[in-house]
Amino acid sequence: MDLKGAVALVTGGNGGLGQRICHALAKEGVHIAVMYAQSREQAEGVARELTSKYQTNAAAFACDITDGAAVQKLVGDVTKRFGRLDILVNDAAYNKSIQFADLDNLTLEVWDKIMAVNLTGPMRLTKAVAPVMKAQGRGRIINIASVAGLGPTGSSIAYAVSKAGLIHLTRCMAVALAPETLVNCVAPGLLEGTRATSNLRPEFIERSASSSLLKKAADKDDCADMVVTMCRTETMTGQTVVIDSGRLFH
Repeated sequence: MDLKGAVALVTGGNGGLGQRICHALAKEGVHIAVMYAQSREQAEGVARELTSKYQTNAAAFACDITDGAAVQKLVGDVTKRFGRLDILVNDAAYNKSIQFADLDNLTLEVWDKIMAVNLTGPMRLTKAVAPVMKAQGRGRIINIASVAGLGPTGSSIAYAVSKAGLIHLTRCMAVALAPETLVNCVAPGLLEGTRATSNLRPEFIERSASSSLLKKAADKDDCADMVVTMCRTETMTGQTVVIDSGRLFH
């Protein structure tokens, strides 16, 4: 897909990885809707920077992706503001570090919140954008999962299961939305400097980095570049690409 002039909605676009994705797409001439949940000033700052640096159109939009009505309004507001919607990047996520053996602290409240943001939220957004993309005759949806979704690892059971669900949602939506809309997934390993990793234990971060073949964390720019590649592709759908410095092979 030709990216110049396309419009992308990036959820969590003001986060550590989300900002890199916004910049990588804007560099290719994509107009950006930066979606945030709470940090309005930061999201608006990202939009201003994108507009100034790449001479592209960008604007910030607030949304609680666990609210179905709010998601529908978001998609309507973005399409009204930009005139179309070609790309959805499901990057927004919630995380709480709970050791696997600590089942007492894996409460249903924690479970439900992680699932609502990490799995049901992307499903809501995908359903909301699907008719828009079908009517346009083209669309790209990229989900940001995690290597935790490919094995019993990560910061909590709930987080791992939510990301496993997102990876399979990618496959299922690729079937449901073909041929107009292509759906793919990036599964990063440990990413430093993101909200999802900000509450992880230091020893967990060190262990994750040192256990990789390359002895370092995954690179946010590599992940953002893969998102761009998945937006360009015409023949790749339903796939998950792991970027984790060589920790997991699938």
